[in-house]
Amino acid sequence: MALSTAEHDPGLFRGSSAGLRFALIAVLCVMLMVLDQENKHLVEIRKGLSFIVQPVVYLVSAPSSIGDWLFDTLASREELQEENARLQEQQLIMSGLLQTYSALKTENDRLRGLLDSTEKISDKVLIAEIVAIDMTPFRQSVLINKGSFDGVQVGEALIDAEGVVGQVTRDRQVSAEALLITDADHAIPIELLRNRLRSIAVGTGEIDSLTLPFLPRNADIIEGDVLISSGLGGTFPAGYPVAIVSSVRSNPGQAFLEINAKPIALLNRIREVLVVKTQKPLAGLATETTSSEPPTTAIEADE
Repeated sequence: MALSTAEHDPGLFRGSSAGLRFALIAVLCVMLMVLDQENKHLVEIRKGLSFIVQPVVYLVSAPSSIGDWLFDTLASREELQEENARLQEQQLIMSGLLQTYSALKTENDRLRGLLDSTEKISDKVLIAEIVAIDMTPFRQSVLINKGSFDGVQVGEALIDAEGVVGQVTRDRQVSAEALLITDADHAIPIELLRNRLRSIAVGTGEIDSLTLPFLPRNADIIEGDVLISSGLGGTFPAGYPVAIVSSVRSNPGQAFLEINAKPIALLNRIREVLVVKTQKPLAGLATETTSSEPPTTAIEADE
């Protein structure tokens, strides 16, 4: 009877147990390791094979590397776009805040100047805001947000941080109407600060001009003279700056000088005023009314 061997019977190990196969593989691995250490030819062969296989390894790993690079590039681009958008938003916000800051600083400076002016006067004052204006050639007046409910009385003077603004002419209880010193129907007793020469400053209907129509040709008045309220007549407290003489002309054949003066108060830019309190209302200036409606020609101050 013929004997079966591994060469003649390939199925010899098919029925072998898994443990036997593992043992044979382990023995084979050990033999290869020993041969690798003792046989230098195998080392050279391994190096040669590694050199040949290396490009294949690069090619196999290339898609993964390229994918990682693309992912990082796209992620970085997206992050840069998000950061750019965020920085643009921050810049817009900061620009808006800067504008607000500038407006607040201007308002604070204006209020500080207004409050500083209260320290220079002995009269009691009340701060009021301009809520409407009427700047036509026929009427120059303002509406303030304080009235008799707040203690404002008809006849009381309005000033800003620079000088005299006008005078309360009509009470509306929660507000009051005031005539500006440049209104054509307004007149204020004044005196020259330099020599105490007295006269009357009359409005011209122009926001930047007053006239002194009653000074004779020999009056001692020159361009640049400062006019202050004289307090005569009981209409205005004395000593408040009113205007600066801008021109003095003597016309032949006329008994009086032609004198123009520029108001010291910033009438075209006022937002807040001080109401100078008096001991009692001044009669004869205007008929009081309790109407709460603003003048029909009034324009909002914020426009």
